[in-house]
Amino acid sequence: MQKPNLSFWKVVAGMVFVGGAYATVVRFAQGLGAATNLSDQFPWGIWIGFDVLVGVGLAAGGFVIAATVHIFNLEKYKPISRPAILTAFLGYVLVVVAILFDLGRPYRIWHPLIMWNPHSVMFEVAWCVTLYTIVLALEFSPMVLERFGLKAPLRIIRSIYLPVVILGVLLSTLHQSSLGTLYVIVPDKLYGLWYSPFLPLFFFITAITAGIAMTIVESFLSARAFGKRLEKELLTGLARVIVVLLAVYFVFRVQDLFRHGQAELMFRFNQESVLFWGEIGLGVLLPMCLLYVERIRTRESGLFFSALLVVIGFIVNRLNVSITGMLHSETYFPKWTEIAVTLALVVLGFTIFGLAVKHFHVFPPEETASGKAALQDAGPPIFTRNIVLAAWAVVILGVITFGLSKNGRYKLDSMSNAIAATPLRAEPVEPELVLPEAFDYPVGEDSPGPVTFSHESHVLSQDEAACSVCHFGTFDILKDGVPDTESVTMDEMYEGGSCGKCHNDTDAFAVEECEACHQE
Repeated sequence: MQKPNLSFWKVVAGMVFVGGAYATVVRFAQGLGAATNLSDQFPWGIWIGFDVLVGVGLAAGGFVIAATVHIFNLEKYKPISRPAILTAFLGYVLVVVAILFDLGRPYRIWHPLIMWNPHSVMFEVAWCVTLYTIVLALEFSPMVLERFGLKAPLRIIRSIYLPVVILGVLLSTLHQSSLGTLYVIVPDKLYGLWYSPFLPLFFFITAITAGIAMTIVESFLSARAFGKRLEKELLTGLARVIVVLLAVYFVFRVQDLFRHGQAELMFRFNQESVLFWGEIGLGVLLPMCLLYVERIRTRESGLFFSALLVVIGFIVNRLNVSITGMLHSETYFPKWTEIAVTLALVVLGFTIFGLAVKHFHVFPPEETASGKAALQDAGPPIFTRNIVLAAWAVVILGVITFGLSKNGRYKLDSMSNAIAATPLRAEPVEPELVLPEAFDYPVGEDSPGPVTFSHESHVLSQDEAACSVCHFGTFDILKDGVPDTESVTMDEMYEGGSCGKCHNDTDAFAVEECEACHQE
């Protein structure tokens, strides 16, 4: 009788699956309250911050490599296109699974597809993720069709492959940036180190960077696990692109902090500043410097470890935006069942990837290496990993020291015993409201008198300025203070149009009160 082929990692994976299965039963049998530490005040936790935001971002390598090979015709990157597409496809499928856990009523996940709300950012994200998952399934389908020898469907897929790739690039571009838009609408909640009106741009740049880095990481791990030849020359070219992207992102990020007056938050000794420097220092600056050095970039160990730092920095960034930066007076730390589900999804992704590599032509046949000898690095290590690991240990220590305090406020005992930490978020900067000058409407032949529109009487009399009430479709602005039409008729107002939308004797006085507007 043949003994089962058990290894340490298989045992660990089995334990993770058992924990995830138990957490799944608790989640769907007893609800979110029993399975999570979420609350009405903090409804989005690790299942959104990690499973969705991180999962979607790390899958960006699929559309980047596909566009590089099939749109820009850089055929030399073709050997890594299929692994990148497989990684992206698995990432998006697992994101959908994660959303099923997070939704209070997961059986209604299809509602956004038929109950349209085009004013919602999440509506756009839901549609783009759905369509892009279908696109990735089409991009992955040639591997399945080749495996089963289905030549006719394979010819059809290959004939439409380029338009499918272009559609995938467009869809991925849209929702990668739109995920950042979800947090642009909460300037009063998101901590100043991470809030910016340019969050969609930052999310897009970091997703491309992390997606490319993830391609390097999974190529290295695949080579180790499956005895495939590591395309070091191709991955070195990707590493040079990562250096440029990291440099652009760092410059934009720092400039944005100074522009919005939040730069001083970087130097406050609190939870946010520790995690910020963990994200920027170890996830951006350090790998950028390492990959800039040719000796490190051309070594497999240096290339892998530098790309891994980029991936870890990306994960910290998404968790900072979705969790760290959103904590105010609330406290949140994931329940063990939340962590169990997340770990189970990650391990499931690796397991399915391994099965796909085993049964489908994910890697070209010529990439098969003769054992693991092809992965040997010549020469001694050129940088000390222990230094980097120690730096990450400082970040983790900072999180433990500052992150688990009750009420979200911290007091630091120093030599003077007088240093107090600040609240978990920066106070929002209220923009100065500048109102246009009064506008005189032209007098018609039957008009009882001229009408002067005053922004002050309409805006300052309210509890808060709500410019969108009028300027969202009713009165578009073509130039300062002048609406899109200089002629407003009473018939239009009687029918509830223009001014009659609010002057209906309910929200404001009725349009029949002529003397209220027509002044001599």
